[in-house]
Amino acid sequence: MLTSPSFGQADLTNCERELIHLAGSVQPHGVLLVLREPELVVVQASANVSTLLGIAPDRLLNRPLSVLGGNVEAAVRQLADSLELTEAAPLQCHMAHSTSRGVRAGSLEGSAHRHPEGGLIVELEPVTPPEGATDAVAAVGVEHAFLLDSLSAAVQRFSNAANIGVLADSVVKCVRDLTGYDRVMVYKFDPDGHGKIIAEARDPRLDPLLGHHYPASDIPQRARSLYLRNRVRVLVDAGYVPSPLVPALLPLTGQELDMSLCSLRSMSPLHTQYLRNMGVTATLVVSLVREGKLWGLIAAHHYSPRNLRFAVRAASALLAEVVSTRIAAIENYAHAQVALLVRRLEHRLVEATSTEGDWRQALFRNPRTLLQPLEATGTALFHDGEIQTAGEVPSTPELRALLQWVDGQHPDPLFSCSSVERDQPSLASLTPVASGVVAVKLSTSRPDYLMWFRKEQLLTVTWAGDPTKPVVGNDPLELSPRRSFAAWSEIVRGTALPWTSAELALAQAIGSALIDIILQVHAVRLLIAEHQLTQTRKTVQSSKEPVMVTDAAGRLLVSNEAFARLVGTAADGLSGLDDLPALFTQPAFVRQTLEALTSAQQPWRGELALARPNTAPRPVSLRAEIVPGRDGERLGFILILLDLSDEKRADAARKRLEQSLSLAVGGLHDVDTRALRESDAVIGAILANASLAAMDIADGPSGPTVAPLLEELESSTQRAALLYSQIRKLAGQP
Repeated sequence: MLTSPSFGQADLTNCERELIHLAGSVQPHGVLLVLREPELVVVQASANVSTLLGIAPDRLLNRPLSVLGGNVEAAVRQLADSLELTEAAPLQCHMAHSTSRGVRAGSLEGSAHRHPEGGLIVELEPVTPPEGATDAVAAVGVEHAFLLDSLSAAVQRFSNAANIGVLADSVVKCVRDLTGYDRVMVYKFDPDGHGKIIAEARDPRLDPLLGHHYPASDIPQRARSLYLRNRVRVLVDAGYVPSPLVPALLPLTGQELDMSLCSLRSMSPLHTQYLRNMGVTATLVVSLVREGKLWGLIAAHHYSPRNLRFAVRAASALLAEVVSTRIAAIENYAHAQVALLVRRLEHRLVEATSTEGDWRQALFRNPRTLLQPLEATGTALFHDGEIQTAGEVPSTPELRALLQWVDGQHPDPLFSCSSVERDQPSLASLTPVASGVVAVKLSTSRPDYLMWFRKEQLLTVTWAGDPTKPVVGNDPLELSPRRSFAAWSEIVRGTALPWTSAELALAQAIGSALIDIILQVHAVRLLIAEHQLTQTRKTVQSSKEPVMVTDAAGRLLVSNEAFARLVGTAADGLSGLDDLPALFTQPAFVRQTLEALTSAQQPWRGELALARPNTAPRPVSLRAEIVPGRDGERLGFILILLDLSDEKRADAARKRLEQSLSLAVGGLHDVDTRALRESDAVIGAILANASLAAMDIADGPSGPTVAPLLEELESSTQRAALLYSQIRKLAGQP
């Protein structure tokens, strides 16, 4: 388990976890007091109260704040009674108390906030450092009128900035004019946490740092979190000697004091060493926050000790808020342009879907409209197992390998990287045409994606020191994040230009539009399919042919009334193929046949006999068909029964008719029937007529009327033969 090193005990292997919020000391230009409420009794104080306030810690601890005299207690109580103080609130007051050397008086300014576990934290800085306070640095202030004019002019300039570059240039000039630091920079973070100086205003004697990159490790994650909570941080002198808190543990909690919101909090020795290696003595850092995340910093450097009055610090914080708002406006404007572009694309695709039936063709009809907004060199759509591409793209096998990798990354609908080779070395072959990838997922159930690609682009990146050599030595106080800050350049291969936030927003917006379009298309198809299914189901159910339809697992989907009437079982009495064998006189044979049908994937036709209750078995013809799908898997089964009862009755009737014709002639006793047929025209005509009628009936449509007609013909022929026999007898014919 990783442990977090105490403040001041970290080295570069664990500085990410250093407990910098538990510093236990302050910078010596101000004092920190922790008060117990509601009495406002001092329970903890920084040791430098002797120097700055003229009262020793042992005379201040466990005594009311009123011992400082003046209006200190009144000013603090007014804040405590009127505000929740979950954030630091400004405080101005003056002290006046007796010391062994006389009355100690002076103006103070600072802030107050409440500790989450109890206690009121008050920070105070003398407006004019007292004599003998060698560590204190006089705070730089400005005239009230100049401050307001500077703020007004700066806000106006920021509001007129049309893009981030112009805004950043305005920021560094305005902040340097206001604060007087030797160098002011705007430092922007990229998605990986690395920083780049995108604007700079400096003393002409200083070397430029504009365009330099700084690795993410230069600002540990814990420090970044504190930059979000405490938006303005001032370091007066990087060579300061910290003033410890007395006692070391907060009596109210028995724990170290959480100094996250304390402006006087001591800074990590690693950080001050880092600054000294750069030659920097004093700093001002103001956070630029966008949507709750650290977008960047306004960083000011001075090469000698420098302090600011609270009004100037507040003005810097105000300007940072205005800048953050303007950043949001500029980026949101870009997003609005994205929305407009996407609406146009959506309209075109919806129109194509309604007229041509396929939005995919319209999407790729003009590849430039898909590639240019993201400055991509290629694009690919993976949809329904098919791939469509435009521009320069990898081969189809490489695209499928890329799809498999992207789909396995994380569940987020948007994926991006600027170096596929770095993130997945097995895909290094894609680097020439697809080093950078943005992918938006279009389906939650299938690996459907729209991807954009960027080719490899050799980049020359200037770092403030060699980022690959961050550590020199083992002593924490001698550790150098990077001992040399001379410009160090490297040529970066295997990467593409990073995707900007606006481009990622556009990709996500296009993906969302396509998801909506796909949903619309599927919704229309669903309605059509439901309508067709309803009509088809009606057709099947009303068919006179007995039919049963099951799914691939043999579960019943539909069986019509004709099927139920024929088998003598209600439709709802069947659940699927497993119930069929019991309907026939040879259930074992039927079961074996169905098993062979499902395993051999071959249709089957044959004659069987239905075992109808309380009646004789009914002969039927069974036709079983397997319905295959496009992917080769079966969709289900169709079974059609044909009642053979009438056909069998008709066959029997034909046979009986043939026998009856022979018997009818044989009824003429003692007569040579062959000779009679040949010599007697009447009997010959009767027999010939019966034979022709039998042939016509047999050749006609089969059905339930064939057998009765043949039976009727048989009866009629027998009667005719009998009558002719009677006539011959009456005529004296033998």
